[in-house]
Amino acid sequence: MQRIKLSPRPDWQAKAEAVGFTWHHDSGQIYWDEAAAYEFSLAEIEDGIEAPTAELHAMCLDLVDEAVKSERLMTQLDIPEAMRDYVAESWKRNDPSLYGRFDFAYDGTGPAKLYEYNADTPTSVYETAVFQWLWLEDQIAAGVLPQGADQFNSLHEKLVERFGAIFPEGGFVHFSSDPDFVEDRQTVRFLEDCAKQAGLEPQFVAIGDIGLNADGRFVDHENFLIGAMFKLYPWEQMLRDDYAKPLPDAEVTVLEPAWKSILSNKGMLPLLWERHAGHPNLLETYFESDPAHTTLGTSYVRKPLFSREGANVELVKDGRKSSVLDGGYGDGAWIRQALHAPPKFDNRYVIVGSWVVGNEPAGIGLREDRGRITRNTSRFLPHYIRD
Repeated sequence: MQRIKLSPRPDWQAKAEAVGFTWHHDSGQIYWDEAAAYEFSLAEIEDGIEAPTAELHAMCLDLVDEAVKSERLMTQLDIPEAMRDYVAESWKRNDPSLYGRFDFAYDGTGPAKLYEYNADTPTSVYETAVFQWLWLEDQIAAGVLPQGADQFNSLHEKLVERFGAIFPEGGFVHFSSDPDFVEDRQTVRFLEDCAKQAGLEPQFVAIGDIGLNADGRFVDHENFLIGAMFKLYPWEQMLRDDYAKPLPDAEVTVLEPAWKSILSNKGMLPLLWERHAGHPNLLETYFESDPAHTTLGTSYVRKPLFSREGANVELVKDGRKSSVLDGGYGDGAWIRQALHAPPKFDNRYVIVGSWVVGNEPAGIGLREDRGRITRNTSRFLPHYIRD
């Protein structure tokens, strides 16, 4: 694994705009960065990332199967008591999952270490699935990369196949997000397009326009019934707001399914460690309420069960805390995870986001930052597999 400096394509911004990748900058700061790319060997991809992704995914499913039968585990994971039966039933019904993304520390020299699992919302799915692949094709065509260069990236194709497998009869599927947040809306547009390629009929409804009819069924802005819906809205919020109470009787298939709330929750990390202590791809992790967390000593990472883009994550080294970005996630339970810095290339820290679609590893996207915590300002860099 190497970080290779390259010249950006002179027209990359125009190409991004042309395919709907309009959030390539954030508040004037570059987000998509092709001034460098990460080069991997095939063995690093297959053995170092793909195989652990498949194994950890299976371990996660085993954990869900155990958690839905245990009030103790549901309590530890802070699943609202009133919604626990709904979460458990979604698993028992085998409600289908579309995707998930493991975030790894990996540098090609040792086992990938799991930081967390983004099992619910699709952050970076578009840039991983589409724009970095277009970058690869352009760089091969320009002779910058050799003809035999490849990419660990079947994400787009697998998403189309998965939509078809979830809805084999085709039909109407609603898609919902905040319509005014550009990244969310464009991401959902991409998923709508994947569904359309699978033979489905997508229909967008703003999350705030979803209503409830007299029969307790969800309806869209035109009063059409919502029988199946992809929502870009996190379960930890959805289970606690006005959407929650009607869900058990609303006869709606939701993507991601409610059982993903068990995995889109940093409490799954100490539970995985409890069941697989010493696993090479796991970091030692405990609930802060567990006295065993003292075995980590004075160096650890402190994370709330629910947070996104590095908010409220505290790095503690030898008892000294780093600065913390307060995203309002500080209330509630916390975990402590062994301190393990991301690998550093050219004075930048990088993490590997490894995607699963259905039950299959599907590709990677890399985020890079000057700091050790990946935030919404962290840059996305493409990758390739050397010939």
